[in-house]
Amino acid sequence: MAALKYWLWLTTRKGLGNQGAAMVLEQFGSPERAFFADPGEYDLMPRGVAAALRDRSMDAVERILGDCDRLGIRIMTRQDADYPTRLHQLDDAPYVLYLKGNLPDFDEEAVIGVVGTRSATEYGMSVAGRLGLELARGGAVVVSGTAAGIDTCAVRGVLKGGGNPVCVLGGGIDVPYPKGNRYLYEDVAAAGLLLSEYPPGTENHGPHFPIRNRIISGLSLGVVVVEAGEFGSGAVITANHALDQGRDVFAVPGNVDAKESRGCNRLIQQGAKPVLGAEDILCEYRSRYPVKLTRNVPLDEAETAQRLQTAERVTSPGQPEAVAKPGPQPTKPCRSGQGLTDDELALLHALGDKSLQADELVEQTQIPARRVLSALTMLQIAGWLEERPGKRFAAIVQLTEE
Repeated sequence: MAALKYWLWLTTRKGLGNQGAAMVLEQFGSPERAFFADPGEYDLMPRGVAAALRDRSMDAVERILGDCDRLGIRIMTRQDADYPTRLHQLDDAPYVLYLKGNLPDFDEEAVIGVVGTRSATEYGMSVAGRLGLELARGGAVVVSGTAAGIDTCAVRGVLKGGGNPVCVLGGGIDVPYPKGNRYLYEDVAAAGLLLSEYPPGTENHGPHFPIRNRIISGLSLGVVVVEAGEFGSGAVITANHALDQGRDVFAVPGNVDAKESRGCNRLIQQGAKPVLGAEDILCEYRSRYPVKLTRNVPLDEAETAQRLQTAERVTSPGQPEAVAKPGPQPTKPCRSGQGLTDDELALLHALGDKSLQADELVEQTQIPARRVLSALTMLQIAGWLEERPGKRFAAIVQLTEE
C-alpha cells in the first residue's frame, strides 16, 4: 500500500502526464525515491516537471484511495504481475489503471477492439451490434468505449451475445459518459470490465479520448472500425495507434458517398481488411486460439434481430438525445424458468406485460438495488429482457408456469 501511494502521487501531479512521469522514473528509478528526493535534484528536470514534483501534497492520493475503496475499484500499477503484457510493451503504457469488474487474462484471450463514430447511421449501429454479438459468441473478448453510437451498440451486442465486454473510459469509472449510459456502465461492471487511467471523479474531457484510444488498441490483437469520418476521427486515431503498435486493422465498408464511411473506406484503400461479419475477423486468429475461438452455430436473422432490438440512445454533439424506435414486437415466445435464480424469477413475475424502471422493480419486489441490477443484466444477456426508451425494462419471453 505504501508503494501504491507514491504511484498515485506521481500520476496525479498537475501537468506531468504520462510522458513527464516517464522522465521522472528514468531520473529517480521509482515514485518513492522521487517523492523523497532533495528538492534541488528536481532542478535537473525540465521546469514544468520540477514544478509538478515540488507539490508533495497527499490530499488527492488519500481521496482517491477512499473513493476506490467505497466504489469497489481496484488500482493496478505497471509493477503488478497481472498488468497486461500487451499493454506493458507500449512505450506510453499507463502507469496506473483503475478497474471495476472482472479482469480477463488479456494475454491469453483473442481481444478485438471495436470502435466508430458517435454520429452513427442506422446501418453502422446495426453492424456494430451484430459484430459485438457475433464476436462474443465466437469466443473473442471485445474492447470498446461507451460513447453514444458505435461504441454503445457494440457493447450492448456483446452483452446480448453472452460476452464480457471491456470498456476503456475517458474519465473516472464513477462518471458515466454520456450520462444516459449509467445503466450500461453497471451492466459492463457486472458482466465484464470498466477500465480507466483516470481516477474516480475525473470528468470526460475531449482531450482524454485520443489518449485513451491507445489503450483500446494496445490491449487488442486487432481493431475493427465500423464507421468513421475521414479526418479527425477518434476511430481513425485508434486505427493509427493500432498500426503503430503492430496490431491488425479491419474496417467495415460503406457507401462511398456517406461521410460516416469515408474513414473506413480510406482505411480499406490503405490496406485494412474489409469486414462483412465477425467471421472475417475470427478466422484470422482461430489457429492461435483454437480452444477460445469456437465455431458456434450462427443465429438466424430473426433471433439476431430479437437479441439486438434494444433501443439505442444516440447523442450527437450539440443535439438533444434521440432514441431509435424498436421495430414491431413479435408474439412473446414461452420458456421455462428452470435455471433462473429467485431474484430473476421475481423480476419476471413483477414485469409481466409491463415495462418498468429498475427503481420501480426494487420497490415492487423489495429486492436490494444491487441485486436487481445484477439480475436485470443476466436476464438481458440470456435473452429474457430488453431495455426500452426511458431506461425501462420489458420481458420479451413469457415465463411458463410449471
